[in-house]
Amino acid sequence: MSVLAGCGTTTLAPPTPSGPGVLTMDNTKPPAPGGEVGEASTEFDAAEDLSAWTKLSTTEKDVDRIAKYDVNKTVKGSMYLEPKTSAWFDGFRGPFVYQDLAGDIVMHARVKVEGKKGGQPKRKFSLGGLMARQPNSYAKPNWVSVTTGTGEKSGQVEVKYTQDGSSKPAEMAVKSGWVELSLARVGRVFVALYKEEGGKWKVGRRWPSTLPDVLQWGVTAYSDWDSYSLLKKDATKGNAKQVKGTPDLELTVDFIRFLRPELPEYADPLNTASVSDEVLIKAMTPAGA
Repeated sequence: MSVLAGCGTTTLAPPTPSGPGVLTMDNTKPPAPGGEVGEASTEFDAAEDLSAWTKLSTTEKDVDRIAKYDVNKTVKGSMYLEPKTSAWFDGFRGPFVYQDLAGDIVMHARVKVEGKKGGQPKRKFSLGGLMARQPNSYAKPNWVSVTTGTGEKSGQVEVKYTQDGSSKPAEMAVKSGWVELSLARVGRVFVALYKEEGGKWKVGRRWPSTLPDVLQWGVTAYSDWDSYSLLKKDATKGNAKQVKGTPDLELTVDFIRFLRPELPEYADPLNTASVSDEVLIKAMTPAGA
């Protein structure tokens, strides 16, 4: 489960008269709140908010790898999710709660990941955050995610693209505490962004989007990769039953908000000369966030 560099296909090719144009800050709009997709947003102020979210283990018949899961109970005004030993890597599966949504979407959340005794999780690859997944893709897993917690090292944001069961993760260091995450799809690109408490938004990665229109958009958390031991090379056996271990992660989600992004046709979001990081951040994060 090593960290790989070079995810995505961002280019520096200059725009040409017959190719993409340059999108400026003045011509860039933040994603629009409200509408049908906005109705999926959840502030987690009441226990009833849990009903809007579906467990993947229930809908696609899998081991339930969630130890504790509630809204406005363990942590007031928040979703709380505590995973059992689990992993989202290559063909391995972990906890995931989601809503089915279609089209171009920005999913924006404020999350905090801690170990069970406070501080950063002590077990490697104990991460929590956001995921967008192709439904019914157990045989050939396809999903993207942006999570935070402990990866190879503690205090990381991990961005990961998994295509046909092959995961390509990368990590960036972040401070402990609350982190804002944004996972977005617009046109032919997926984008993962993050912001430390009191900091500025940063682009974690851009990937070409090849996933279908309707995806499962939601929350994941997993922990304790080392306890898979000899099963690390056998996802089929690793998924067949609950692996015993010492998971060490508590995920708190303050809110999840869904918005509609929009880019002009002349802009190529996979080309940083056409859509710079600064412009992409404005287009993929809520106004004022």
